[in-house]
Amino acid sequence: MSTLRALVTRAWPRETEERLAHLCKATLRDPDTAMSADEWMDAAAQYDIILPTVSDAIPADFYDAAKGKVRLLANYGVGYNHIDTDAAQAAGITVTNTPGVLTDCTADLAMGLLLAAARRLGEGERELRAGRWDGWRPTHLIGKKVAGATLGIIGFGRIGQAMAQRAHHGFGMKIVFQNRSRVDPDIAARYGAVQLKNVSEVAEVSDFLSLHCPGGEGTRHLIDTDILAAMKPGAILINTARGDVVDEDALFQALDSGPLGGAGLDVYQGEPKLDPRFLKYGNLVLAPHLGSATGATRAAMGHRALDNLEAFLRGETPPDRIV
Repeated sequence: MSTLRALVTRAWPRETEERLAHLCKATLRDPDTAMSADEWMDAAAQYDIILPTVSDAIPADFYDAAKGKVRLLANYGVGYNHIDTDAAQAAGITVTNTPGVLTDCTADLAMGLLLAAARRLGEGERELRAGRWDGWRPTHLIGKKVAGATLGIIGFGRIGQAMAQRAHHGFGMKIVFQNRSRVDPDIAARYGAVQLKNVSEVAEVSDFLSLHCPGGEGTRHLIDTDILAAMKPGAILINTARGDVVDEDALFQALDSGPLGGAGLDVYQGEPKLDPRFLKYGNLVLAPHLGSATGATRAAMGHRALDNLEAFLRGETPPDRIV
């Protein structure tokens, strides 16, 4: 077992915590709460390895303070826009993530949000729970038909393709997509998918628009007033990517006066804080960042992070190294 000291910032599945205990001297934080800025600064001086999660807010001063001490940030999660990779590189800190293992579960949730928003399931459940349902009638909670509709996908990587698989082969949906690089036509053909030039073109023709692009400065507020205005009347937005991909002020404006028919959302700006305006709209289906939330997937994420850690401890390049 390595003598290096490691800190796990949030609770992990038990089997992965037990594995970590055999690799190095590990500290498991208790209670399972977000670390404060002061705790991060203390950790910079105490630990060689830190295993953060996508919900961690790492203060800007951490990286300079960690220089010469912290050697690895083995991130539990695919997204790493909570980590300043340039600052980490300048401080000599290796950064890894856990791609691939949460593809299917995230695509499942995106499809679930699409169906729930289209068929107004959230509104219906709230009506039942409140005792307001007075029986079947022809005009009650009329939603949108999913089968045969057009699904626009923004970001056609692993998760975007998994979403296309479910939508096209499961529901006969027509698939159009935008991706920052050209996708092999043979790959697109697996899903009957057509690549369009930009996000606006996809928005204009889609009945449902599902986001699967990475977060960060390159995609911050990618879905803005112009894109939302370009969407078809009654179209529905799905976001299981990152909260900052959507301009929330523009989203609320589109719900009030634009063409947007509703949304299914799993991620938000500044989470876990939620803009109270979200609670005003019955046509929103809201989930608390559950994209990877199955037992098998969360364990696989931990094991993937530890695979990177083991490689690092052996002096090898971690398989999922970012910087």
